[in-house]
Amino acid sequence: MYQATSAYSNPIDKWFRTDAQLNRLYPDSIQLLAHRHWTPLQITQLVAQFLVTHPGVNVLDIGSGVGKFCLAGAYYKPHASFYGVEQRKDLVAHAEDAREMLGFQNVHFIHGNITELDFSQYDHFYFFNSFYENLMDKEKIDDNITYSTYLFNYYHRQLYKKLNAMPIGTRVATFHCLDNKIPPGYQEVDSQVQTLLKFWIKVL
Repeated sequence: MYQATSAYSNPIDKWFRTDAQLNRLYPDSIQLLAHRHWTPLQITQLVAQFLVTHPGVNVLDIGSGVGKFCLAGAYYKPHASFYGVEQRKDLVAHAEDAREMLGFQNVHFIHGNITELDFSQYDHFYFFNSFYENLMDKEKIDDNITYSTYLFNYYHRQLYKKLNAMPIGTRVATFHCLDNKIPPGYQEVDSQVQTLLKFWIKVL
């Protein structure tokens, strides 16, 4: 298995020893959602290794929640910049609180909707099926936003369009995502975790 390295040292290291430890950066109500909604450290290590192709690369987490993926990615790859876009203002606030506690400068959180975001500002992308919440009957993050099958399909169409417009060489990592949501110009180059985690590169 890939062994992550980091330029950071204690006391930061202690937060990234286990998922349970990192989750303690957040309130209890957020910790209870971790098993369903936040990316495990093992997955982040693999994704960061694939997406961070060179120093200075900009990685966007599409639907970043409380920022766990971005924070862990920034820890494992301190010479890259991680951005998270999230439509829930309260989750962005939790993400910012955690970032300030860790003192990371290579993490940035955006309160907004992906439909309004210019993807050309980023190099590579991570997508943990954040739109699936629209189809869930239970275990949603909260009831503070509108859910619908229409929105599930609409957001996927927007994501498809934005990824399709990216240049050749763009990388995407998907976790728990259907293959038909990725434009055909992207080639699957690897899969991990019983094919739940897939790596794509745009070749056309």
